[in-house]
Amino acid sequence: MKNEIKFGTDGWRGIIARDFTFDNVRVCAQGTADYLKKSGMSAQGLIIGYDTRFASEDFAAAAAEVTAANGIKTYLCNKATPTPVVSYGVLAKKAAGAIIITASHNPGAWNGFKYKDQHGSSAPDDITDEMIEAIERILPKGPPERMPLEEAMG
Repeated sequence: MKNEIKFGTDGWRGIIARDFTFDNVRVCAQGTADYLKKSGMSAQGLIIGYDTRFASEDFAAAAAEVTAANGIKTYLCNKATPTPVVSYGVLAKKAAGAIIITASHNPGAWNGFKYKDQHGSSAPDDITDEMIEAIERILPKGPPERMPLEEAMG
């Protein structure tokens, strides 16, 4: 696992299988869960969406296994969903936020991890800074605990 996850404009992006790995996605999901628990919003639930890039659905499932293992009600989209639709879902479900697996405009070898806040908007720096602090604490420990997807979505 590469031990560098840097959030930039609207999330973290990396080249699939080099930087953007299942272990790193799970670490980001744990950082998101830690933020939601610390902020007192975990009971509101979390939406996880993804695009049509290679393995996006699988990366989204990996994130869902981690957030659900943290006791967060996780709504995993059942098909590729545009980012604005996932953002709308945050408002419609009154969720705490959303994780979206997408690299947006980046080339096809890339993928990304976006976090939308409780307004369905790109998370402001104070939120992503908290998530990054959590991620930096988690990385040396290795991949976080997870729950089998069938159980997480059951």
